[in-house]
Amino acid sequence: MTLKKIKNKLITKLLSSVDDKYIKISFSQCGEDLIVKFIFDYLGINHPTYIDIGAHHPYYISNTALFYKNGCRGFNIEPDPTLFKEFLKYRKEDTNLNIGISDTNCELDFYIISTPTLNTFSKEEANKYTQEGNYKIKRVENIKVKTLKNVIDEYSKGVFPQYLSIDAEGVDEIIIKEIDFKNNYPIVICIETISFSTSGNGIKNTKLIEYIENKGYILYADTNINTIFVRKSVWQKEI
Repeated sequence: MTLKKIKNKLITKLLSSVDDKYIKISFSQCGEDLIVKFIFDYLGINHPTYIDIGAHHPYYISNTALFYKNGCRGFNIEPDPTLFKEFLKYRKEDTNLNIGISDTNCELDFYIISTPTLNTFSKEEANKYTQEGNYKIKRVENIKVKTLKNVIDEYSKGVFPQYLSIDAEGVDEIIIKEIDFKNNYPIVICIETISFSTSGNGIKNTKLIEYIENKGYILYADTNINTIFVRKSVWQKEI
């Protein structure tokens, strides 16, 4: 028996002896979904709605897959036509949109990178990837984009989902600054706040973090890659 098979056998034996209620499964890159779930559980919101911008894959490094598995429903925004097909197959009860989000309704160039997690509407970011590591721009596609407000109005009857997850590779700030934080905004935000780096030298976007905090949010947690915010007015009422 190989070392790998022995290891898998031991893990299976260990898990079989543990009560299911103590096992926590995460689909996110760094456990962000478990942190967000804790927030909603604490607030007494068992089935939060969500919108996942730059959703990438129904389960792989997904910040919303855990919620879908638990019976929650929401919106997945994935501009890559190839990646989008997986959502139609595995997230059938969600609203899945093969578009991008921007500050206007139009069509924009979308850069398909050799590593799909890096796909972006930003030409500047796409060029950085080719210089930072062994990445290539495979092709450029013209993809429809809509404003976040337009999507919320059209598909959610004007009601912002309770949980917003954004991983839009270089255009995160554009999306955040389109939100009406006075009248219609999420309870929890999980957003990538570090620049891409293959050497571990990514730079935190402190201006973006401060902007969100100034819009009435508490910085609840940071996994280095992503920052999680909770709306101050909702959280403080529960203290």
